[in-house]
Amino acid sequence: MAFLFNKFQDAVRTLAKSPTFSRDPRKLQFEADINLLFMYTSFNRLGKNADEADAEEIIDMASNASFADQQKLVQENIHYQIKSFCTAMDKILLPDTNEPQESQSHATPSRSGLNFAVGGNGPTIDRPDVPERRPLKRTELSQRLKDSIGYTLDVKPSQIPHNEAGQGLYLNGEANIGAVIAMYPGVIYSSAYYRYIPGYPRVDAQNTYLITRYDGTVINAQPWGYGAEGRELWDGSIMRDMKPNTEITEKGSDWFWKMLGKPLQNSRMGSSGEILERRNPLALAHFVNHPAKEMVPNVMVCPYDFPLTEKDMRAYIPNISFGSAEQVNVRRFGSFWFRWGSRNSGSDIPVLKTIVLVATTALCDEEVLLNYRLSNSERRPSWYTPVDEEKEMELNQGS
Repeated sequence: MAFLFNKFQDAVRTLAKSPTFSRDPRKLQFEADINLLFMYTSFNRLGKNADEADAEEIIDMASNASFADQQKLVQENIHYQIKSFCTAMDKILLPDTNEPQESQSHATPSRSGLNFAVGGNGPTIDRPDVPERRPLKRTELSQRLKDSIGYTLDVKPSQIPHNEAGQGLYLNGEANIGAVIAMYPGVIYSSAYYRYIPGYPRVDAQNTYLITRYDGTVINAQPWGYGAEGRELWDGSIMRDMKPNTEITEKGSDWFWKMLGKPLQNSRMGSSGEILERRNPLALAHFVNHPAKEMVPNVMVCPYDFPLTEKDMRAYIPNISFGSAEQVNVRRFGSFWFRWGSRNSGSDIPVLKTIVLVATTALCDEEVLLNYRLSNSERRPSWYTPVDEEKEMELNQGS
C-alpha cells in the first residue's frame, strides 16, 4: 500500500501544478479539488487488496474523466463511507433482540429548547416509531466507534502556537488517506435564505462556525455545539446550557458560543426539526483549525449531497435545512430578494447539501488541520498564514 500511496502523491503534485489555474481561478480550484478528492477517496475505497494496476487506472481516470463523472464518483465514494459509518453506529447503538428492553419503548425522543420556547403546547406531530438505542454516554459511544472503525474524534486545546487558537480537533486512532474524518453539523441555508442567518448581513462578524460550499450553500454549526447526550428531535436551536468537557474561552474558534441575533423561529424552519443522533462522534468538523506557519493541512473540504431517501441513515447526518427543502432560483434587486420556480441539480432525489472533511494523508493520533482559504485579505485575522500565498492571491482576484 505504501508504494501505491506514493504513486497517488506524485499524481497529486503533478495536478497541483496545472497551468489551467491561470483562468477563472475559483471555478478551476473547485474542479481541481474534485479531481484530488476523486483520487483520495478512490484510493481509500481500493482498500488493502489494491494492486498497481488499480492505482494506475484511477490516476488515468483522474487525468481523463470528465468533471461531471469525477464529481459523481466522489459522491459515490463518500456515500459508501458514510453508509459504513452508519452501519457501525447501528451495531453499537441498536440493542440485540435478546436483550431485555427497558420500559421506555413507547417514549418519544427528547425535544430541544426551541420547541418549548415557541408553541410548545401545540399539537403533537405524528412521527414514525424510533427503535430503542442503548443509553450510552457520548464518551463511551466515541470509544466504541474507535474500536469499530479505527478512529474517533476529540476536542481539546489546540497545539497551534498563537493565543487565539482555542479548541482544536484531534483524530484519536488511525485513518487512511481518503477517509471521511469528520462531518460538518448544523443548519443549512440555501441562497434564498441568506437573510435568515443570525447576524445578517454581517453573518461572520462573530460567528467563526460558518462554512460555505462552492455552490453557495452555507452551513451554520453554531447551534450544534458539542452535540448532546442522546437521540432527539433537533430543530436547530442553540443549546445555551450545554457545556463542553473543557473550559470555554472567548478566543479563537470559541467565539461561536456568543448569541448572534434573535432565536430562529419554528415557522421559518419549514419543519419542526428532525430526529438526529446528537451523540455522533464525527459531527465535530467545525472545531478544525487552520495550520500555523510551516505546518501543513491534513484534510480538505468535500461537498456531500446526502440522499434523503436513505431514511435508515438520516439520524446520523447532523444537519437540517432552513426553510423549504426545494432549491429555488434567486435574484437580488437592491435590498430585495426575488424567488421563482424550482429547480433540482439534475436528479429527482431530494438531498441535504452537506460538507465532510476528507484525509489528504494517513493520520495517526494528531490534530486535524484544514486550509481555511480566507478569501478577503483585508479582513484576515493576524494569526492567519496562507498555505499557498500565490494561489490564494489568484483566488482573491477571481472572487
